[in-house]
Amino acid sequence: CPMGGGARLLFLTDLHWDQAYAPGSDPACKDPLCCRGGRAQGPPHAGAGYWGEYSKCDLPLHTIRNLLQHLARGPPFQLAYWTGDLPAHDVWQQSRADQLRALRTLSTLLRKYLAPLPVYPAVGNHEATPVNGFPPPYVHGNQSSAWLYGAMAEAWEGWLPPEALETLRGHCWGVPVCAPGHGGGVPVPRRHCWAVPVCSPGGWVGVPVCRSCSRSLPPQVHIIGHIPPAHCLRSWSWNYYRARPLDAHLHRGRFEGTIAAQFFGHTHVDEFEMFYDEETLSRPVSVAFVAPSVTTYINLNPGGDTLLPLPGYRVYQLDGDYPGSSHMVLDHETFILNLTEANAPGAEPRWQRLYRARQAYGLPSVFPADWDGLLRRFQADERLFQQFWFFFHKGHPPREPCREACKAALLCALRSGRSADPSLCRTLRPRLPFAHVQALWRQRRLC
Repeated sequence: CPMGGGARLLFLTDLHWDQAYAPGSDPACKDPLCCRGGRAQGPPHAGAGYWGEYSKCDLPLHTIRNLLQHLARGPPFQLAYWTGDLPAHDVWQQSRADQLRALRTLSTLLRKYLAPLPVYPAVGNHEATPVNGFPPPYVHGNQSSAWLYGAMAEAWEGWLPPEALETLRGHCWGVPVCAPGHGGGVPVPRRHCWAVPVCSPGGWVGVPVCRSCSRSLPPQVHIIGHIPPAHCLRSWSWNYYRARPLDAHLHRGRFEGTIAAQFFGHTHVDEFEMFYDEETLSRPVSVAFVAPSVTTYINLNPGGDTLLPLPGYRVYQLDGDYPGSSHMVLDHETFILNLTEANAPGAEPRWQRLYRARQAYGLPSVFPADWDGLLRRFQADERLFQQFWFFFHKGHPPREPCREACKAALLCALRSGRSADPSLCRTLRPRLPFAHVQALWRQRRLC
């Protein structure tokens, strides 16, 4: 199905607004986050660019505003998913006031430029302070997350129905959103559900939170979240995997035909995670799409290769709103902002398409079997794999190609929808022990 048909879903993740971003400042500082002060060393114009910088820097607000203005001028969308991580990476000095300012400022900007588009948000791990600090629901008082969840419910009122907002205020870590159809071509039937899972060993697992919704017809569900399942704690990840989308009527499980798609962010790069039947670990049943970040921030490992991260966003093409629609992803395309061009004197930002999935990879469709087949092609076709590596880094990969051990680690990660499971990688026949492969990939985590 060409991108001109169906329904268009805007997907934004990991905006990471740096409230202290300073054009001209040092982009190569010794702190974990740069471009926020201090004099740049080196030749003239070596400082942080006005629109952003290729370094361990987050984005200024005017770049995020420019992105939203660009989206408002373009072809219409039918809905938007926004999967968290709003504040910058200055985690050592953040306050609750800083986090709430990021939440309210960015929510207001999205309303201003995207209205009346329905936006469905999820919670990122950077929303809390300390980072990743989400006390379980039985913690009350000043040590709880009431300050954050209450502010989210207030900022997202109108986007989410009252019952979902009440769930959010009650500190539930997965928010089922069951809403009537919105009309205007929104690709969801009446009482379509979104499950919004958050990585938490004590919280909700993504699929069961929408179990009550899926009793209604039709039962399609989109799961949106911030951290992809395989990046979560092992026990959480394995439980999530058991709720895989299988078909109860075929005695293969519960949710095939119910979970139409899964959408995540967090990693800052362009990737996916496969899900297989648990009986044989060979039949592909679902794929979690992991979209690249809006921010440029990359965690540069000491001694690692230089990366040139770009701002980016994703557009998904969905099977549209009609009787019997699958609401599945039919294609997706990724857009980037070339900062070298944008920061040139007298230039203006130009957001441009980097690639379209089906066209770039020669896929007949983007269903789970197609991505599983693509993994097999990556093994045999080195040129195709290096093209994926190029897109993985939003068009600016490291100078050193991803070969042998790096390739084995990446392919293993793509095939693994649950964490720390060597059995999912056996069909790839990696030459290295699984522990070595896993350690290699942990070194390359970029956020």
